Amino acid sequence: MKSHLDCFPCFLRQSLIALRFGTNDEWLQQSVLKSTLEDIRKADTSKPPAYTTTFIHRRIRQMLGKDPFRSIKSECNRHALNLYPSLKISVEKSDDPLWMSTRLAIAGNVIDFGIFTSVDIEGTISNALNNQLAVDDYLEFQDALSSTDEILYLADNAGEIVFDRLLIETLISTGKTVLAVVKGGPVINDATLEDAAESGLANVCEVIDNGSDAVGTILEWTPESFKKIFKNARLVISKGQGNFETLGGAEKKIFFLFQSKCDVVSKELGLPKGSMLLKKS
Repeated sequence: MKSHLDCFPCFLRQSLIALRFGTNDEWLQQSVLKSTLEDIRKADTSKPPAYTTTFIHRRIRQMLGKDPFRSIKSECNRHALNLYPSLKISVEKSDDPLWMSTRLAIAGNVIDFGIFTSVDIEGTISNALNNQLAVDDYLEFQDALSSTDEILYLADNAGEIVFDRLLIETLISTGKTVLAVVKGGPVINDATLEDAAESGLANVCEVIDNGSDAVGTILEWTPESFKKIFKNARLVISKGQGNFETLGGAEKKIFFLFQSKCDVVSKELGLPKGSMLLKKS
């Protein structure tokens, strides 16, 4: 996927969201925001938007001297954990626990404070469970799972990682081995090892980081050790729009679980903004 002109105002808006989470100092907000214009000016439109967004957020963290999303990430983890017991019961009572937990994992992708300033988690759960997905490759997903016992699971956001835990627990209950992957450093509200611990996921399966602070999964920016893991994976479950942007062209058996949150990605997919997808590569 390439960046489009419509990405440029979004780069600026995402910067402002991060700054408002990170500081109440309006002079500092203005100074950092003006500095990000240099990263936006140098945006390589032949690359996915995630490349430019990564540079922008590196600059923001450096100039603020902290991760502006750390507090909201923990808050999201706590809120999702409050929902976890009832959602777990729903999965266990379901006629098809895999279907239920997959839908919940997609619903959890709404927790994205890099794009939204507020989210309706409960409403999105209801939508995911009671409406059709815009792209639903569930039968192919079932078939792919039947042919492998090892899964590489690329997590996306904090809070959302609790919903990933539900799907991963379901996969493990069917005899699968899951290796979950989080980011190697803070970037927006993406999950790190700290979030894996807070969410309880670290107690469910092995969790590693990908050695990168990039938005999505930009393989060229990951260490050789992770590249090898990714190359050898027989089946990848990829969460979130950023991973779709950066891995959509990979020659790999990948199932993308996400919500289309921006006009550019939605246009690429030929779908309305806000569409939910379980899409095979």
